[in-house]
Amino acid sequence: MTQLNKPAISGIYETHLPVRNLERSIAFYRDTMGLELAHRNTERNIAFFWVGGKNRSMLGLWGAGSAPLGMVLHFAFQVDRDTILNSYDFVKDAGLAPLGLDGEPVEEPVVIGWMPAVSIYFKDPDGHSIEMIHILDEPSRPDFGVQPLSAWLAGD
Repeated sequence: MTQLNKPAISGIYETHLPVRNLERSIAFYRDTMGLELAHRNTERNIAFFWVGGKNRSMLGLWGAGSAPLGMVLHFAFQVDRDTILNSYDFVKDAGLAPLGLDGEPVEEPVVIGWMPAVSIYFKDPDGHSIEMIHILDEPSRPDFGVQPLSAWLAGD
């Protein structure tokens, strides 16, 4: 068996919760808990909040039936730049399937333009969605959507 170079995980960056009533949950986390609304997508029925300040940690709220990857549960490990650049090989070498945001097979990490962050997803043995994520130091590009890292680097 090949020895894997394990990723340098520095913390849990995000966690996600399915919610019954997204508007009620947005009000609770914003108004009661004092979290800053980072992004709201009414089309997908989701909302993201910064926890501890912008780009530090995030909470995602998913209205009924809107979660990606047929989400059982999801969390993301925060990793450094070198780790995310090597994440595709790590996931493949571990015998896992590298996935994009919606569970599609990918050949490289993907960039989420509104944050911006580069990520790769895979599933644990119980089918939970696991992500490795690195926050980019560049300005956000919400119109970019979610595309391969190579497209981001090319300025597409």
